[in-house]
Amino acid sequence: MTQTALIVGASRGIGLGLVEELTRRGWEVTGTARSAEGGKALKAVDGKVRVETVDTADRASAEALRQRLDGQVFDLIIVNAGIGGPRDKNPRTVSDEEFSHLFITNSLAPVRLAELLAKQVRPQTGVIGLMTSQLGSVEQASAGGMELYRASKAALNSFTRSFAARHKDKGFATLSLHPGWVKTDMGGPGAAIDVETSARGLIDIVERAQKDRQDRFTDYKGDTLPW
Repeated sequence: MTQTALIVGASRGIGLGLVEELTRRGWEVTGTARSAEGGKALKAVDGKVRVETVDTADRASAEALRQRLDGQVFDLIIVNAGIGGPRDKNPRTVSDEEFSHLFITNSLAPVRLAELLAKQVRPQTGVIGLMTSQLGSVEQASAGGMELYRASKAALNSFTRSFAARHKDKGFATLSLHPGWVKTDMGGPGAAIDVETSARGLIDIVERAQKDRQDRFTDYKGDTLPW
């Protein structure tokens, strides 16, 4: 049976790389973009990719996606949407509006969408992945810098652990995924790895989680990260 995946935030970068990797492995993939214009790259992927639109930070848009996907069952859902936020600011200088937008987009919106779609993950072998960052590790936050982004990802990690505990009886695995420092618009040209390396590693982890069904905070190499 062909496996099915939903990749949210797939119009470019890591999300698009995940779609390309999954289609290479024979998965049937639905990818989302924020707009029809943003979905053009998805339509160009080799293999049939269904394109949906959603703004994850907009509650009504997320609910509309759930309604359009009603009745479908996915072996994998990855919520990849997120922003870098005002990296040159700190808790003293950030505006309330900037802070709210960053935390809604990076922390609340991904888990809210996962909650909406949880019933559509295949029981026992399904996987939900939320794209986070090792910068969200509180234990590793000793170097400082990017503290607003770090805090937004730490909040996402906390939400994800609670989500996993609340849905433990469903039998699917919940993964907090760190893609590595990747050469994307957010990661920059000086990043350590390319999109293909990150995507290949992440999907290897997903396929492993389908068998062991362990909830983990892991990087693209499969190494467990400290919360």
